Amino acid sequence: MKRVLSADSSELLNMTGKELKQAIKASEGRVVLAEVIGATPPLYPEVTNAELASAFGADLILLNGCDIFHPVVYGLPDENKKPLQQLRQLTGRPLGINLEPVDPEADLTEAVLTLPKGRTASRETLHKVKEEGLDFVCLTGNPQTGVSNRQIVEAVSRAKEILGDQTMVIAGKMHGAGVNEDVVSDELVNEFVHAGADVVLLPAPGTVPGVTLEKAGRWVEIVKKHGGLTMLTIGTSQEGADEATIRQLALQNKMAGADIHHIGDAGYMGIAVPENIMAYSIAIRGRRHTYIRMARSIRR
Repeated sequence: MKRVLSADSSELLNMTGKELKQAIKASEGRVVLAEVIGATPPLYPEVTNAELASAFGADLILLNGCDIFHPVVYGLPDENKKPLQQLRQLTGRPLGINLEPVDPEADLTEAVLTLPKGRTASRETLHKVKEEGLDFVCLTGNPQTGVSNRQIVEAVSRAKEILGDQTMVIAGKMHGAGVNEDVVSDELVNEFVHAGADVVLLPAPGTVPGVTLEKAGRWVEIVKKHGGLTMLTIGTSQEGADEATIRQLALQNKMAGADIHHIGDAGYMGIAVPENIMAYSIAIRGRRHTYIRMARSIRR
């Protein structure tokens, strides 16, 4: 099994979820995941946001705000071809989707949105993920969605039952998502791992208030002790900050032990500032691996 760092598109797109997890682990903290929104006009209409993020160094693409029963990705060349499968082939990158475990009984801190069923973490949406052949699923919550950690834990068990080893499961919160609870804690990290999450999602030090390098490092140690991987995230619009801030966040995440480095979709509407994706990549793996990922043809 090749590491993600060295794999061609033909190899990446043929990996099972279990194999992708191993390829990420073998990359030793040098995998970049870019979150994008397909259902908004892309930064440049000639290409999708996912293609642009890939061109600037992303190894994995995560679609946010996507109704899996009615997926919309603006900028695709073929309106008659299934959009998720088409996007996967155009980028040559493993493709995942956010699903949101909404909690109708959560203690809310703000008014929340009503989500379509295709964005929630129901059994039906998980079966659709399997049908679409997506490489991974991320169980998390956007702002104002009322997603609770309790429901994320339940969704992880449901996802592993339905998806098995074919699809990698990522789980956790990047921020409060409109719920009055801890975003993350030692106990929650343990619950995610024992529920079966392949990758535990953690907010990056310097994003959510109170998340320090020391705390993040402790959470990572808990996950790795039980054989899991971690993804440290920038889900607080800091993907639109200056490059110096991005480099600081990147190195802190690497020091904490991140296996996957996530950069969010709110630098511009629907994508991080593209130069920040590249700056993040260079910070954690240098120009060599960044430029190779940027230049490597998806026909390989």
